[in-house]
Amino acid sequence: MRSFAVLSCLCLAALLIAGCSENRSGPGEGFSVDESGNLTLRCPSCTFNETLMERSGNVSFYHVIFACRQGDVYALAAVPPAPVAGFVVAPGAGVKKEGYLPVARQYAENGYAFLVLDVRGNGGETPGYPLDLARDFEKFRAGAWPQYYLSVCDMSSARRYLQERYPIPVYAMGESNGGRYAAIAAETDPAFAGFIGISTSGFSGSGNSYTGDARRFLLSVDPVTRADLLSSRTSWIFHAPADPVIPFSYSEELFAALPEPKVFFPFNGTHGSNAAVHEMIMGKCAQIYGTAG
Repeated sequence: MRSFAVLSCLCLAALLIAGCSENRSGPGEGFSVDESGNLTLRCPSCTFNETLMERSGNVSFYHVIFACRQGDVYALAAVPPAPVAGFVVAPGAGVKKEGYLPVARQYAENGYAFLVLDVRGNGGETPGYPLDLARDFEKFRAGAWPQYYLSVCDMSSARRYLQERYPIPVYAMGESNGGRYAAIAAETDPAFAGFIGISTSGFSGSGNSYTGDARRFLLSVDPVTRADLLSSRTSWIFHAPADPVIPFSYSEELFAALPEPKVFFPFNGTHGSNAAVHEMIMGKCAQIYGTAG
């Protein structure tokens, strides 16, 4: 279980060759991974198109399309007239953006811009394949963009979208595997105000069980590898002791790697967020931003 199943499918022993550490797909775009697995992203530029779906009270709901060279990405945003902070959210595997509509409304009614992505391959509007690290590794070796890296970049595109509209701090938030995207997004994009992870973890440095390209790639998708880059920014981790998917101890391991300031919130539940989690998040933000919470 420690390798979280997705790593065991790689079977990389015959694939450990050197090279392919860098990609360039356009002017100023690309990624690189050094020998320690430290990931540097120069994300593809995307343009955005928003369509007003509905106005309900003081909340506006938008359908947002990020037009990117590597495929369009879709999102749902709920925004009050003058948000004081924002959240870019990556759901867990198989969860579509529409499932967050009630939560998005609640955040917006309390003064926050809330944007939830249809993560690539999650089965929503955004094309892609379900999480497949073996397939991503083949792309990595070929110098093409792994979908994992693109999903991290999508969070940065969404952060830029919110901050172009509003001069507010924006947090990277994610649940389960989406929490890993969120953590790496916050690590590689210093413009994020912080990281909020729910029912998530790193990969326990499992990449160190391999050598060569396999090691570098697996460490590059592990949030623990460069957790130190979050220094001076807020990290909040929420995890239920009864989580049947990602053990509580794995989340504690990620938390231990994160620098201060950080807070760990155990909560009563199973896997994924619930009303209590979002109430805690908004309560903490109310203390910081003076909102209703």
